[in-house]
Amino acid sequence: MKPGRAGTMTHDDKRHGTTTLFAALDVLDGKVVGRCMQRHRHQEFIRFLNAAEKTVPASKAMHV
Repeated sequence: MKPGRAGTMTHDDKRHGTTTLFAALDVLDGKVVGRCMQRHRHQEFIRFLNAAEKTVPASKAMHV
């Protein structure tokens, strides 16, 4: 428990080997772009968005 955190975290809150999956779906083609990452922070999400942007042609628009 931390000061200012109203009981949202317990003393034994651990990820126990879980991973984070970020995924994007191209609804026209049915293709999925996905990344598994060890942590769940904004840095990982931005890294995923950059990777997804590289796979999408410049003529297509991405809706996030």
